[in-house]
Amino acid sequence: MTQEELDALMGGDVDMEAMDEFSEESQEDQGEDTSEEKVEGEPVETWGPPATDENKVVHQLDDVTKESEEKASEIFDIIEGISNDMMEREDTVEQISSTLESNVTLFKTLVEKFPDVATFKEQLEKNETALQQSQEMIEMLQNTGDSILNVMDILQYQDIHRQKIERVINVMRALSKYMNSLFDSKVEDEKRVSSAQHIAGDTHNDVASTEEIEALLEQFGHS
Repeated sequence: MTQEELDALMGGDVDMEAMDEFSEESQEDQGEDTSEEKVEGEPVETWGPPATDENKVVHQLDDVTKESEEKASEIFDIIEGISNDMMEREDTVEQISSTLESNVTLFKTLVEKFPDVATFKEQLEKNETALQQSQEMIEMLQNTGDSILNVMDILQYQDIHRQKIERVINVMRALSKYMNSLFDSKVEDEKRVSSAQHIAGDTHNDVASTEEIEALLEQFGHS
């Protein structure tokens, strides 16, 4: 129970019958499996995790978006470097292919003029084979370049996901500010200790004893 809830209890603002009904409904909603999980002699965890940096939701989401953006930028840089290297290699292979085409043309002419010279025929076959291999390499480099572009397009979705997470963060922050504003008060919590315990219209004027308060707190702890 928070200090505000305890103060409300001391001020007579809490409907005990409604609170008992809420406790019974909570137990029914939990089902029979929850009661079986309780081990006798072990304390029942009723509070959430501590508000550390590891458990703060918005803090964790901010870290995710920041790290995701940084890693995506690194991946883009690496892919861009690979793409530039492949384009340079493609230009080099095209120059080699152009030279091989000239060689093929030359040796075809020599074979026609000197059909009995075996060396010309051998060189023609070798250059034709090399030309074919260079053209296949150019095609492979072009296909790989297209695949890299597809990878970069897919990585664009990572940025969309980051924007979606940031939108969720903005909504959560707006809700947090709204709730803080909704429950804000001009009276400091320290001054509420001396507030009245009885007001006109209460059904009873008995001050709750220490034992009753402890029993009530224990009941909240097991609800």
